[in-house]
This record gives sequence, structure tokens and C-alpha cells, in this order.
Amino acid sequence: QVQLVESGGGFVQAGGSLRLSCAASGRTFSSSVMAWFRQPPGKEREFVARISWSGASTYYADSVKGRFTISRDNAKNTVYLQMNSLKPEDTAVYYCAAAGSMSVRNSVYNYWGQGTQVTVSS
Repeated sequence: QVQLVESGGGFVQAGGSLRLSCAASGRTFSSSVMAWFRQPPGKEREFVARISWSGASTYYADSVKGRFTISRDNAKNTVYLQMNSLKPEDTAVYYCAAAGSMSVRNSVYNYWGQGTQVTVSS
């Protein structure tokens, strides 16, 4: 079992930065693939980024590549999403998720946080 709690969302102007955190509890965090997804208003949930259990492998959606960075600290049971050069189209509820295998499909992820709102104004 893995329980996930996101934090760090908020309101920011376009071009600004935010760092999201996802604190995990449970023995399997360090062996889990972790990912961030987001759900813009009125749209489907979409993949943002994922990171392997060791942190050695990362993968990003094209829409955030070069602007967002996913990282993890297994000693702190925490995964991060550093978001730079934010755009209004990044406005969404951001969720972290955990899975046993690497994927961009949300159906593969077994555990989800409650989400944190990110709003980017133009």
C-alpha cells in the first residue's frame, strides 16, 4: 500500500515557477515508479512526467519537456515536480501516482493522491 499527499500548488503568473511535492507513506515507495498527471478544467486527465524507482530514468510529455523536472528522494519518501516558465495552459489539478511499472497510461497507476490545484494567470 502507498498513500500519497501532494502539496505546493497555488496561483502564479505566466513565466513563474512552482515546485510540487508528493509525500508517500508505505514500504513500497522506493521500489515504485512515480508519476505526475494533471487534469485541466473540463478535460481528461493527462500524463505529465514519470520517474523510475532509482531516479535514473525520467520521461516527460512533450508539452512540458524542457520546462518541468521530476525528481525523487527515496530517503524522504518524496517525489517532486519543479515547474518553470509556467503557461496559462498548465492550469490544472496535479496528481501524483505510483505504479509497479513504467507507463504514461493512468490506468497502470495503482495509487493516487488527492490532487493540488495549480493556476497560472496570463
